[in-house]
Amino acid sequence: MKHTIPVEDLGPLATEMADAVTKCVHCGFCLPTCPTYNVLHEEMDSPRGRIVLMKSVLEGQIELEEAIEYIDNCLGCLGCVSVCPSGVPYGELLTPFRFYAEGNRQRTFESRMTRWITKETLPYPDRFRFAAKAGNLVKPLSSLAPTGIQSMLDMIPSNIPSTKPLPSVFPAQGPPRARVALLTSCVQQVLAQEINWATLRVLAKNRVEVIIPQSQGCCGALALHTGDYQEAKAFAENNIKTFPSDVDAILTNTAGCGSSMHEYRHLFKGSEYENQAAEFSDRVLDVSVFLTNLGITPPPDSNGSIKVAYHDACHLSHAQGISKEPRDLLQSIPGVTLIPIPEGDLCCGSAGSYNLEHPKIAEKLGNRKVENILSVRPDMVVAGNIGCLVQLRMHLNQLNNTAGGVVEIPNVMHTIELLDYAYRQVL
Repeated sequence: MKHTIPVEDLGPLATEMADAVTKCVHCGFCLPTCPTYNVLHEEMDSPRGRIVLMKSVLEGQIELEEAIEYIDNCLGCLGCVSVCPSGVPYGELLTPFRFYAEGNRQRTFESRMTRWITKETLPYPDRFRFAAKAGNLVKPLSSLAPTGIQSMLDMIPSNIPSTKPLPSVFPAQGPPRARVALLTSCVQQVLAQEINWATLRVLAKNRVEVIIPQSQGCCGALALHTGDYQEAKAFAENNIKTFPSDVDAILTNTAGCGSSMHEYRHLFKGSEYENQAAEFSDRVLDVSVFLTNLGITPPPDSNGSIKVAYHDACHLSHAQGISKEPRDLLQSIPGVTLIPIPEGDLCCGSAGSYNLEHPKIAEKLGNRKVENILSVRPDMVVAGNIGCLVQLRMHLNQLNNTAGGVVEIPNVMHTIELLDYAYRQVL
């Protein structure tokens, strides 16, 4: 697609945006894979429609306010990237455009308040834990709150697990085969810290020493999703400085975090940190990829059988191209049978803070996802991202409550948790 985007006036990421526009041939292969197009059935709520809108804004052909509603509706799941025959790097247009838009738009008071709350709580585990507990106390009054706040309260689990501080070093069981550093994930530390403990146990079992930098911070995913360029850079810079360079890899067990850390190379393009950020991103691996490449100790035979539906988190499968490795790990567990989920490539509606800002669309996608899951009647649903796990649990429980508690709800857990269970023979 030809363009007249004034690249020289739009900063260091303008070339990437323009290149993405150029590669789009408006073929329409992206339409069936786009969650919002599936729900809203509007051309402007499709990837190719949004590309035209973003191009038109950047060229000055239309005002930002004419396009921003449709850009905001995008989950950023990148399902379009996986099927695009022209190789359009949609994310390299969407993220910089959101940076551009955030500095040139007017938000409603409710939108500003919702964003302020998420920005000041989710990236900080202690604040988020306090806010989640306080939120549970006021849930009975949620109907009096604005829509955005209601969505936040609905997402909070009724029980917030107690926390057990992670050590700075977790030793390997036996002579180390590798040494890695682990990002612990802000939201995950509060809502499901057991995933991190399971990760440490599995890595130790496979003779991997793990460093947990105590001064690490948020990966910057929320800031990237919401267009806060300066905050995303600040979080990224802290992690680049904090994580050690003398490790074999920097591991993530949260798809959204891993995807965001791979974007550090773009955040610092044209700055003094450009090379350092690119080198950092190159060392980031999802734990499933690391373990598959390393070769794991086979879990013991449990003499049982379990049907597992594996849900592809968008920021693992589409953004990072990782789908085989988690399945390989799961199939290494004796007795596990993997069951494909219908419409498995379609987003569950979590997408970072999307289900807080666009609850109606997220609800439709969440319900659609759990109905597809239940149609194959698994014993367990497994995914590699905390946002997906929260979304799936919430909609499965809501469906069960609506049905009067008669629906047989499968357990929902992280890939690494199931592997940890297998090693400990507690399946």
